[in-house]
Formats: sequence, C-alpha cells, structure tokens
Amino acid sequence: MWTVHPQSKQLMSQFRCSLLTLIMKLNDALARTVRCYPDKLALVTDDGRSFTYAELDERSTRLANALSERVGAARVAVLTINDASSIESMWAGNKRGSATVQLSYRATVTELADMATTADAELLVFDDHNVEDAVELVDRGTFERAIHAGEKSVDHEAIESYEAVLDDASPELDASLPHGEECAVLHTSGTTSVPKTVQFDQEQLWYGAVQVIMEHGIDETDVALCTSPWYHMVTTDAWLYPHFVAGATVVLHSTFEPEEALDLIETHGVTGLLAVPTQLKTLNDIQRGDGRTYDTDTIGYIRTGGAIVTENLIEETHEHISEHVYNTYGMTEAGPDLTFAHPSVQEEHPGTIGKESFTWEIRVVDSVPLDEHPDPEATVDAGERGEIIARGPGMSHEYIDNDEASERSYFDGWLRTRDVARIDEDGYLYIVDRVDNMIVSGGENVYPAEVERVLGNHPDVIEACVFGRDDEQWGQVVTAVVVVEEGQELTDDELDEYCLQHDGLADFKRPRAYAITEDELPRTDTGTIMREQLIDKHFD
Repeated sequence: MWTVHPQSKQLMSQFRCSLLTLIMKLNDALARTVRCYPDKLALVTDDGRSFTYAELDERSTRLANALSERVGAARVAVLTINDASSIESMWAGNKRGSATVQLSYRATVTELADMATTADAELLVFDDHNVEDAVELVDRGTFERAIHAGEKSVDHEAIESYEAVLDDASPELDASLPHGEECAVLHTSGTTSVPKTVQFDQEQLWYGAVQVIMEHGIDETDVALCTSPWYHMVTTDAWLYPHFVAGATVVLHSTFEPEEALDLIETHGVTGLLAVPTQLKTLNDIQRGDGRTYDTDTIGYIRTGGAIVTENLIEETHEHISEHVYNTYGMTEAGPDLTFAHPSVQEEHPGTIGKESFTWEIRVVDSVPLDEHPDPEATVDAGERGEIIARGPGMSHEYIDNDEASERSYFDGWLRTRDVARIDEDGYLYIVDRVDNMIVSGGENVYPAEVERVLGNHPDVIEACVFGRDDEQWGQVVTAVVVVEEGQELTDDELDEYCLQHDGLADFKRPRAYAITEDELPRTDTGTIMREQLIDKHFD
C-alpha cells in the first residue's frame, strides 16, 4: 500500500485554493520563512558548517549590500560547487532584484566566458574548487573584479575575500534594494546545441517552488539532501527554494559521491532526496552490494527525472532505498514541474511522468519539422505519439541574446519542448524520446528510447544508448552502444536474437550494429547521455 506524506493532502487543498489569489515574490516568501523560523536550522554543509535561517538571512543581506556597492544593479555570476556561498548568493540575488547567473563548474573557461558575457554579468563569486578558472576569467577581462569564497590563498588585485567582504558590509538591507524583479539566469544543458540562456523573475520561480511544496507535502520538519549541482533549474526551483520557503533543513552534498550521500542520509535523518536516474542506480548498487548497508528508512519522498526512468530502476529503488519515488518532468525553459507522477499511480501506469501540474497546460500534438511551429489544436489521440508543448505562469519568455532559437521554441504563448510523448487512455504521459534524436531508417521513424528500453531489460545489460548513423541505402541505420558488467561475455548475435524475439520491438527498429563495452556512458551532470561522444568513440 502506498503511503502519502502526512501533510500532503492538506497542503494540496490549501495551495490549490489559494494559489491564484496569493501570488508572492520569492524574496517575500523567504522573508516569511525567516520570520517564522529564525532559529531553525536552515543549511548544513558536508564539511560540518551549519546556519540557522536568521544567520543565512543576515549573511545574504550583507552579501546583497556588498555586491550592490560594487556593481550596482548589474548581474553577478557565481561559479561554485554546492556550498554555503552558492546558497547565500541565490538569496542575495533575490534581495537585490538582480539575477544570480548560475554557472556550471563543469564548463570550460571559454564556455564560462560566453555564458557570463551573454548574461551581462559584471562580477564573479567563486570557491576553492574553481580558483584556476576564475583567475583566468578575470585575467581575460570577462570580469573586472571577483570575490573568493574559500580557504586557498589567491593573490590578485582584482579578487577580494568573501568573508572579509561580508564583514565589511551592513547587516541591514540597503533601502534602495531591490533594483528589479529578477531572480536567476540559468543555462540549458547544451547536449544538442550550444547552451542557451534564460532569465526568470521572482514570481516565476515562486510558482515552481510552491508546486513542489504541494506535491511532496514539504514542511518545516523535513530534511532534504541536495546532491545535484545547484546551478541546474531542477536543483534550484524543485529542491532548494521549495525547502527554504517551507522552512525545512537543506543538507548540501558538495559533489556527488554515493557512499557519502548515503552516509549523510543516515546521519541527518534525511526525509527528501533529489537524484537523477544514474545517481539512483549507483545508490541502489551500493545498498545491495557486499559492503555496508545504510539506513534510509527516514526518506519520505525521492524526486527523480531528467532522463528515462525505467520500471527496473523504480523496483530496485523500492527494494533498496524507499518506496516513495516520484517521477517528474520539466525543462530549464519552463521549470521542473510540468508533470508529476505520485508513487500511487506508478503501479498501474509504470514509467509514466504523470499528468500536467496544476499551474500548467500541456498538450501532445502532431510533430513538425524543427523550423516550424506545432499546431496547438492538432492534439494526438490516446496511444499515439506527438510532441509536448506547454504554457504556464512559471515559463520563461525567450532566450537571452538568441533571437533565432527563441523564434523556434516560443510561439503564441506556448513553449516547444521537442520531447516526444504518448498519452494513454487515462491521460497519463510517457516520454518516448526527443524530436532531435529520431532516426529515419528506410522511411520509418524510430525513437531510440524504445529500443533502449528493450535492450536495457536484457539480464546482462546495464544500460544502452541507441542512435542513427548515416547510410547510403537506408538513410540511417539503427545503432546501439551496450554497457555490460566487467567480465561479462555477451555477443552481437545474442543481442540481435534477443531483439528479434522481443514482441514489443518491430523488426525495422532492431539495431543493425552494436558496440559492447564495460565503460560507463558519458553523461551531462543531469544524466543525459552525450551521444555524439559515443558515436565518435565507437564508430568513427
């Protein structure tokens, strides 16, 4: 029997009744939390530091004042791993009303410079993990000044000490703040193109935070572990802000290490876990291994998504970590909460991403070429496939400094997701693949995710990635890279026979070429497979 977080139903009712009449700015919502829970533990870092809500409020106020003294209303970029300085920078950005530009610490210096320039950021906050890149960015002239949050010695005339900056700043918010309504500047994953830049205001991200509070039933008694990078939309708006708005405690895991994550869950009595499918799989592997088994009984909700969530993964997570797994769907441009699948629906609808969230309208419509706009009225019937389009109050409106991309993705108040889905008779959605990934072989359309699911169910296969390669006769041929356990003997012929015998896979969808490897598939930090790297490595 599925259980529901104790406050979930009450909160769902309250928020549905009040949301349309009570619209807040995120900064006002955070201020309410500080008033209600000043002495409540707000933040714990994995290096042993902790901050109450009153302390986090004062430190972020000092930072907001210091930043505005140095750059006025200009945007500030932040380049850190999951750290107190990243959280304080987020809060400070809200208080300034000038967006915090959230940079990926996994990007190259050139990529970082392009991101900062596109977003018009004038100052950089960075940590010990990113010293070399930060200094290079300052020396390149991307930033005229920077602030270093860390213990390493950094001798540079344009770089100040974070703690010294806070010490010198006023604990009372400058009366001239905020300058505007901005909240955050975020970047898309860039798996199929150069990362694109979007900006959100405080009201847009408030919608996302409230939805998550409602769906999970989050309150001040919760303890949430943050393992995914803070600069992603899902981490920001589906995890950090909802828990802060609710007055919960956030435990920061600086960079994901599965054993350390499980230890933090056990030590702090974590009730909420955000993990992409690859992270969940790793945690499951440790729990069922020969080593130590960690106590995860306190977990009341696991939020996952960002990649295909298989039935096997759900079942393994139920067995080894928690039964309370929520499958969700979102994107950087629209926020993390387009759909939401409660655990209670997954037994009858395995693999579903749920239905549209209550502040969103989602339609599955006929797919069209990437240079055209879908027709919102051309909805597909149950059982058919089509492209997801969405609209709602939490959606961004355009890409920054990229009119061409904006024209392709935003039209008539709708956002084109490029995700292909089917809808069942009960109205539940299932992600099939990306429009960008579709293979056309001999005039037939093949979605890689369909084939990946079949291959992934082979008992000797850990995971698979399927893509099309150019072919003179067929246009494209279906090709698969398959990951097996170390020392496992599996042949192309065995895989081919398995696909031939599978009654859910049409013959034209069967791979015509395989690469079998023990190496992990290259991924972005949200779990998306980097297909181009695989093609280059195994077939070119």
